[in-house]
Amino acid sequence: MNKFDDHRDKPVSARRPEAAESDTAAALRPHPDKLVCGRHTLRLGRSPLIMGVVNVTPDSFSDGGRYLEPEDAVARVLEQQRAGAHIVDIGGESTRPGAKAVSAGEELDRVLPVIDALVKRRERGGLQGPISIDTRKAEVADVALRHGCQVVNDISAASDPEMADVLRDHPRVPIVLMHMKGEPATMQKAPYYDDVVGEVSAYLSKRASLLVRAGIARERIIVDPGIGFGKRFRDNLEVLNRIDSFLSLGYPVLIGASRKRFLGELLDAGADGRLP
Repeated sequence: MNKFDDHRDKPVSARRPEAAESDTAAALRPHPDKLVCGRHTLRLGRSPLIMGVVNVTPDSFSDGGRYLEPEDAVARVLEQQRAGAHIVDIGGESTRPGAKAVSAGEELDRVLPVIDALVKRRERGGLQGPISIDTRKAEVADVALRHGCQVVNDISAASDPEMADVLRDHPRVPIVLMHMKGEPATMQKAPYYDDVVGEVSAYLSKRASLLVRAGIARERIIVDPGIGFGKRFRDNLEVLNRIDSFLSLGYPVLIGASRKRFLGELLDAGADGRLP
């Protein structure tokens, strides 16, 4: 899966023997061939699925402030769908480097009018495919799912202790577990890895295993190595060059590379020139 358009980790270096055996078994398990998102079923493995992202925020690095009005956000979602997006992802909190957190109430005030408008469109046949909520707060995820979202996209890899409870209450909802080193406000302040692929893979495997032990089916889990989230230019390229290491975990993999800064460094281009 790829993100289209825009939008406290301690790396695990040592594991108990039983954890290592569990991870080996996971690597040998075949990937699921479908992703159930509420009443929608998406086929996996034939070609990448595309996630369109709309940020209902004033400060996201690419589209901040463009889609604050619900009608503008809905129009952008429909445009992305026509361009081939299989999933649309709605976010109400900027996670660009240096961004400050917002309250759950403010986040919901931003996203719910858009979600409600999209659900009405879907009921009239004007929107195809699932709606994803981009949040790291269990409270926001729960309300958004009750309003009609069918995917949770969590940059904190379900660090909110109540997220597993929310997922149990919504048994046909998949979750994206993303790796981030630190918090958005600080994640790009001198990040360092001895082995970025090994450390990020181990972290994602651990977070996924915790959810499985909490009763969340493996088939509901997607992993995202977190391009640009607490990673240097070289780290981002290493992650992309070794993406098979993440596929070997046995979960579908989401890659959010669209418009990221490392592309600007490669292309000597600003955010508006990085999409192609």
